[in-house]
Amino acid sequence: MELEELKLKLKRMIVEECEKEDDIDWQDILNDEPLFGSESRIALDSLDALQLSLVLKKKFSIKVEGSKESRKHLTTINSIADLISENS
Repeated sequence: MELEELKLKLKRMIVEECEKEDDIDWQDILNDEPLFGSESRIALDSLDALQLSLVLKKKFSIKVEGSKESRKHLTTINSIADLISENS
């Protein structure tokens, strides 16, 4: 899968799996904007992080642990896509 195609898939997946359809359109998510925190338009929280981790494991065989080192891979669309690319 091409990297840009993967990023589009990730955007759709995050909006659907974290039930953000009423908050933001997946097409409006920038590749380098924060997904979590007070500065994020997407405003994912810790439960969304857990859901995202489960989906990444199921769809991409990527295991994201609860450590800070692992969580840094979930900060942006670019960082998640890089993680998947490195492990595929």
